[in-house]
Amino acid sequence: MIPVPLIQEATEWRRQFHAQPELGYQEHHTSRRVAELLRSFGLQVHTGLAGTGVVGTLENGPGPAIGFRADMDALPITELGERAWRSTQPGIMHACGHDGHTAILLAAAKHLSVTRRFSGTLHFVFQPAEENLGGARKMVADGLFTLFPMEAIYGMHNWPGLPVGHLAVNSGPMMASLDAFEITLRGKSCHAAMPENGADPVVAAAQLILALQTIPARRLSPLSSAVVSITQINGGEAINVIPESVTLRGTLRCLQSDVRARVRSMINDFVTTFTAPLGIDGSIDYLTDYPVTCNHAVAAQQVRDCALSLLPAEQVHWEINPSMASEDFACMLEVCPGAYFWLGADGASPSAPLHNARYDFNDELISEGIAFWAALAEKLMPTR
Repeated sequence: MIPVPLIQEATEWRRQFHAQPELGYQEHHTSRRVAELLRSFGLQVHTGLAGTGVVGTLENGPGPAIGFRADMDALPITELGERAWRSTQPGIMHACGHDGHTAILLAAAKHLSVTRRFSGTLHFVFQPAEENLGGARKMVADGLFTLFPMEAIYGMHNWPGLPVGHLAVNSGPMMASLDAFEITLRGKSCHAAMPENGADPVVAAAQLILALQTIPARRLSPLSSAVVSITQINGGEAINVIPESVTLRGTLRCLQSDVRARVRSMINDFVTTFTAPLGIDGSIDYLTDYPVTCNHAVAAQQVRDCALSLLPAEQVHWEINPSMASEDFACMLEVCPGAYFWLGADGASPSAPLHNARYDFNDELISEGIAFWAALAEKLMPTR
C-alpha cells in the first residue's frame, strides 16, 4: 500500500515539473531538482550523462542490478489548458506526461528507500531529450550501462485510450521505429510565366509526395506495417518566381526492422531517380533515427506476471496492437534486456491525446505507477 502522504507529495512534484517544462537537453532545473530529491532519499546520485541525465542508485544487499527509467523533457507546444499548474514557459509544455513519469519514479525511489523489501541494486534512470533528440542513445554512448551494469531495464509510459488501472505490454514490438528525414529538391529558378526556361522543384515535390505513398500502399505486403508522412514543405519567395529548391521534411515509421531497411532504400531511390527526368537533383538526409521499441520476451513476461499479481486479469493487456508512435527507450533495449509498458491514463473522462495542447497528465495514475514500480522491484529482486 502506497502511503497517502507520498502520493500527495508526488502529485505536488508533478505539478511543479508541469509548470516549469524544459526542452530536450535543456532540463537544467528538472535535473537539479531530481538529483536533490534523490539525495534526500539517501541514494547515490550521478549527474551529467547526456548533459542533463541523472541516475540514482539504491543498494540493498546482494542480488541483481535492475534499472527503471523515466523521461524528463517537454515539447515545443503552447499549452491551452487553464489549470493552476499550467506551463509558465511560453511555447513549451509537458504534453506527453514526462512530468508524471518523473514524479512517479521519484516517489518509487523514496518508497523503496524506506521499505527495502528487495535484495540487490536499483538504478533509477532519469533521461533527457526523449522527444526526437535521442537522449537515450546519448546516455548509452556516455556510458550508462558501463557505469551502471544492469541485468535489465524497464520503461513506462502513460497511455490515453486505456483506463486508469490497466496495463499493456507485449513480448515483442510496442512502438514503431522513427526515421525523420529532410529531402532537398534542387532545380533551376526562372520566371513563373516561362517555366520552360527552368526546372520546377515544386511540381517535382508534388509528384514525389504522392509517389512516396505508393510504398506502403503498393510496394509492401498489407501485413507489413509502415507509414510514410511528409509533414513540411518549404520553398519559394515570390508568387511569380519558380524557386531554385524545395525542402520536404517528414517521417517514416515501421514495426519490423527488415521492413524499415527496405522502405528507407525505396525512399532513397524515389528521391534520387524519380525526380531526375524532371531535371531535378534530389538528396535526402536522415535527422533522427530510433529503432523499433522491441521488448525482450522474458522481461515482458515479468512485467505481465507482476501486473497480474496486482490487477484483475481483464485489466492486464497482453500482445496488443503496437503503436506507430516511437520511443527512444528502444536505444536502451538494443543494448540491455528489458521491457516497455503502458499504464492507462483515462479517468472518468477520456484523456486528451498525447502531444495535444490540452493534454495534462492524469494524477489518478500516480499511485498506480508507484505501486507497480515497487512491486516490480520486489518481484525481480526478492529478499533472501
